[in-house]
Amino acid sequence: MRTHTKKSQSELTPQEALDFLKEGNQRFVGNLRANRNLLNQVNETSDGQFPFAMILSCIDSRTSVELIFDQGLGDVFSARVAGNIVNEDILGSMEYAIKYAGSKLIVVLGHSKCGAITSACNHVRDGNITALLHKIKPAIDKETSTSKENRSGSNEIFVNNVTELNVIHALEEIKERSDIIMDFINEGKVKLVGGVYNVESGEVIFFED
Repeated sequence: MRTHTKKSQSELTPQEALDFLKEGNQRFVGNLRANRNLLNQVNETSDGQFPFAMILSCIDSRTSVELIFDQGLGDVFSARVAGNIVNEDILGSMEYAIKYAGSKLIVVLGHSKCGAITSACNHVRDGNITALLHKIKPAIDKETSTSKENRSGSNEIFVNNVTELNVIHALEEIKERSDIIMDFINEGKVKLVGGVYNVESGEVIFFED
């Protein structure tokens, strides 16, 4: 598979960029990999990079986006933070990716069995972790289907619901806090989507905005 160039990146539509990720995840689930010469890609990207997507995911060691989407060097920007939460630095990175580096797609990717989500559901408070987990609280508050006595990290259904709602909340924050991203979306130049990675099956389920 060829390394992306400025020309190939510029000719991509946002939907085609998303399709690249979907096809890559299908290969990953099928235990297949595109034929790449990574050393060649090191040389081909030494003078510049043209990633087609910007992906925000969790720091979880099982969720390396280059692996689960079967992408090579120079294909995607990857921002990782526990709980895939949005902050000013993440927003600035996303804005750079689309406005100055030409990316066509922004993805917020949560995952099952997330330690940050579970800890937030358990109301963990410890050092700087407290402030990070507080950013997940809006998703917990939006989860209204679970009874009061079952709202903890030991309830797998509750945690899964919060995981999805946390991705949706991140998408909403991106739209509310970044005029640059919204302008690109409204002009059809960029697509913003969310998804959840299943750590048991390797499959990513997208829910497009």
